[in-house]
Formats: sequence, structure tokens, C-alpha cells
Amino acid sequence: MSIQTLKQAVRNIPDFPIAGIQFKDITTLFQSPEHLQELSDVLYEAYKNKGITKVVGIESRGFFMGPALALRLNAGFIPIRKPGKLPHITIEESYEKEYGVDTIQIHEDSLSPDDVVLIHDDLLATGGTMIAAYNLVKKLGVKKIYINFLIELEELNGRQYFPKDVEVDSVLKFDI
Repeated sequence: MSIQTLKQAVRNIPDFPIAGIQFKDITTLFQSPEHLQELSDVLYEAYKNKGITKVVGIESRGFFMGPALALRLNAGFIPIRKPGKLPHITIEESYEKEYGVDTIQIHEDSLSPDDVVLIHDDLLATGGTMIAAYNLVKKLGVKKIYINFLIELEELNGRQYFPKDVEVDSVLKFDI
């Protein structure tokens, strides 16, 4: 199997969730055990020697591969969720999306200064959600942060908003 095979398995949904958006549907990748295994292997190989102690997944698509990757890396999994979903004391960050403003939260005691963190989500478009997640993790004072996406829409240039010293990687890259 190859990256090209994985790319071909992603389904395009025009005008979702609003007109003009070409949605990349990754559920097709999870329907095939071969595709799912390939994704898991690619992610593991990329991060197995980075000393990751926690994988942080962003609600909700960061919950698909995040826990599986955490298991393979022998790391913990930390969810970032929308307000009102986490039961303990949280910190939050608001950000602008392509079509509105949103807020995400993380438990204030979920990470420590010794943690090496991989923040994982499904898609890098304009970068708003991940920048907010990065800011939350950074506030908790971790040792190092890596960022990963399953898909990157390169023409939107979301990568430009991340600090130069943060390694940002994507498994699959698409033009819009």
C-alpha cells in the first residue's frame, strides 16, 4: 500500500458543510482494515523515536487515530473538547474558523513540564483549531510539542501560522 492509495481512498464531498467547501471525508480510510493499518503504521513510524509521552487529540476527528497512536507509542491520550464536555477544571482558547468562532478546552492538570506532546487532528486547512490547541498545550508548560494531521490542504497555507521550531507533519497532502 502507498500514500497514493490512501489519498485515492479519501472521498470528496462538494459543498459540505457549506457551499464552496470541498470536504475531505476520511471515514472511507477507516472502513478498510488495510487502510487503517497503513495509517497507523505511517503515524507510528514518524513518531516512534520522538519520546512522545502524551498524544493530544482534538474533538472529534482527532479521537479516531489519536488513542490508537498513543497505545502504539506507549503514551497517554488527552482529549481537547468543546466547552462543557470535560468534567474537571479546564482552561480554554477561542479561535476563528472558516465559518464562525469556536472554543476548545483541556483539563488544566492533564499535562506536565516533563511531557513531550504530539497534538493530532484530521485536517489542516487554515490552522485555526490547531493553533488554539497548540496555545492550550503550550500554556501547560510541556517540554516539547509536535503537530500532526492526517490531511493537509496545502493551498490554504495553514502551516504558516505555526512557530518555526515546531515540527508540523501531514500524512496526506491535497490541493483544494
